Order: sequence, then C-alpha cells, then structure tokens
Amino acid sequence: MLGLYLHIPFCRRKCPYCDFFSVEDHAARLRSYPALLRRHLAWAAGHGWHGPIGTVYFGGGTPSLLTARAVGSLLQVVDQHFGLAVDAEITLEANPGTVTPASLSGYRAAGVNRLSLGLQSLDPHQLTILGRLHDARQGVQAVQWARRAGFANLSLDLIFALPGQTLADLDAELDRYLALAPEHLSCYGLTAEPETPFHHRVQAGELILPDGEFYAEAFLLLHERLTAAGYDHYEIANYARPGKACRHNLGYWQRRPYLGIGAGAHSFREADWGERWAVPPVLDAYAAALRTAHEPAERLESFDCAGAMSEVLYLGLRTREGVDEAAFRSGFGRGVAEAWPQAVEKLRQWIILTDGYWRMTVDGWLLYDRLIQEFL
Repeated sequence: MLGLYLHIPFCRRKCPYCDFFSVEDHAARLRSYPALLRRHLAWAAGHGWHGPIGTVYFGGGTPSLLTARAVGSLLQVVDQHFGLAVDAEITLEANPGTVTPASLSGYRAAGVNRLSLGLQSLDPHQLTILGRLHDARQGVQAVQWARRAGFANLSLDLIFALPGQTLADLDAELDRYLALAPEHLSCYGLTAEPETPFHHRVQAGELILPDGEFYAEAFLLLHERLTAAGYDHYEIANYARPGKACRHNLGYWQRRPYLGIGAGAHSFREADWGERWAVPPVLDAYAAALRTAHEPAERLESFDCAGAMSEVLYLGLRTREGVDEAAFRSGFGRGVAEAWPQAVEKLRQWIILTDGYWRMTVDGWLLYDRLIQEFL
C-alpha cells in the first residue's frame, strides 16, 4: 500500500511559531491550486508511482481552506489513477476558525474519515500568545460540529511548554481536552524554530520559553494523565485510543513508501536502499514544472545500507512498537547490537530489547534527540 500526502500551503495568517511552508496571499492561488494537484497526481501515475493508496493525508498550511467539492474532486482523481483501498484512512487537517457545519459535512461526504483539528490550546491567554485566529469557544464548537457531521475518528493538537505555563495549567488543559473525548491527541512542546517570529522574539528576550526541567515534567504529566485515561502513547508526541493510531504517520515511522503531491511535499521511494524526494516550496516553479510536464520534485538523498540502517532505527525508536530485531537482521544481515555494539551498551538504560523488539523507554524519549545521535 502506498501513502499519499497532499500539501496545501495556504493560510489566512501564518502562526508565529510555524516553520512549515505556507503563504498568506492565498485567495487567487488557492482557487487554481487543486488543478495543479490533479495534474501532479496524473503525472506521478504515469511516471512510476503505483497504488493502491492505503492512506491519504491533506496537510498544510490550512487544508480546510479547500472547499469540500475540491477535496472530493481530488479524491476521485486519486482513485482514478491509483485506486483507493476500501478501508483507506483519509485525513484532513482543519483549523477551527475555517470550518462550518456545512463544510465539515461536505468533507465527510467527500470521503474524509479522519479529521485533525488544530486546537493547539483551549486556554484563551495561550491562544493569543500562539497567534491563533480562533478562540477557545470556537475550538470546542468545531469539535461538536465535527461529531455532528459524522466524524468518529477525531485527532486534536495540543501544544505544551508554553510561556508562563505551570503544571497546574497543563493539568487543567488536559481536563478540557479529555472532556472532548478525542480518539487521538498529538502533543507538541513549543519550540522557537529558526527564522520564525517566535525565534526572533526569544532571541530579543521578549518571549521566555520554559526550561528543560519544566518540559520534562510536562512531558511526563501528559504521559501519566493520557495513558491513565486509556490512550496508548504510541509515538513520542502521539496518543491514541486502541485501534486509532494515525496509519498514515505510522507509514513514515515504519519507512514505507509515500508520495508527496504539492509544493513543499516530500516523498519516499523504496528503490535500492531508499530515496527521498521533495518538491521545492515555490508555487510558481511548481506550476511551471507541471505546465511543461517536468518532474516537479528533486531527489534529496539516496541511501546506502548504513544510512538505511540508521534511519530504520531513528524512525522506529520514536514508536512504542519499536524496531523488530528479526526484520532488521533479515533486511541488513546483522542485528542492532551487532551494528552498534558500543551505542547499545552505552544506552542500555534507555534502549532495551523485549519480546524481539528494540524500544526506547519513556525517559529515553525525553532525551531522544541526544541519544539517537549514537546511531547516526
């Protein structure tokens, strides 16, 4: 099964912490953009990409700026060129301030069966700091509208480690989120990414983010509260009810092939040890490539055996499932401990082999970026 990602790089206003490719001057370009996506899908189908499609993910940007008609048309083209699996997971990211009962019902009728709502917070003060266009009331309202539209698989985003946030604040935030009973939660610690307005404010001393100690306490609080509430902490930042893990994102972490459509989208091919491709985040260049029937993506890297081994471990240890020792040995001719004996010995407090799988402990996930360097 192939995963399909469609990037919708338009926003009414770009959030100050976001470093994903998106543009604000969207009105005219957004109207013509679905036609480019349809052309790109047809081009990919004729140049080595084959279905069926097991998961579709509309990401952004703000995909909920697309009309339900445009979403439905794109899904029809996907099915026409690749074939959609009968049980395909079809996710659309949506911002609360951009949806209505009618648009949500339209998305559901078009075939979207998983909605990812960018609440980020239900604290009015923090929503202002984050530069969100919606308020807490609209966030709750969007969840209610989504349920009425028939969405039984709902994911909510939550940002923690916010300026001035206390553990009591986060605890109260979790009460509000759990009251909405989502099937899935994505919980991200706020970071000041380079070249974002947030980064400039942090550098200027205008914005102070919590320190590492608070981040660790907040991360563990999320783990304790959400696992106690019946959610599986199945990836560093993600929690799901049983059977509701995001299948599309699991495909990334399990290093399965996926096709990226749209300006700024990335793809992974299984050729040899694997290749990564990306469409440059330039709308005019993207349109020009498609008009002239040229490959809109550029190859970023081709993996050798050592690089593929490192990436399998890098991605797999992010997940609770971990890295299958038998599959690793079958694919690479040696086990994890044979490939990195010194690293495995050094990190045995955080990385353990149980039931045939290498997994990182929750405490290890707190140090993930540093610990994983031993394998890269």
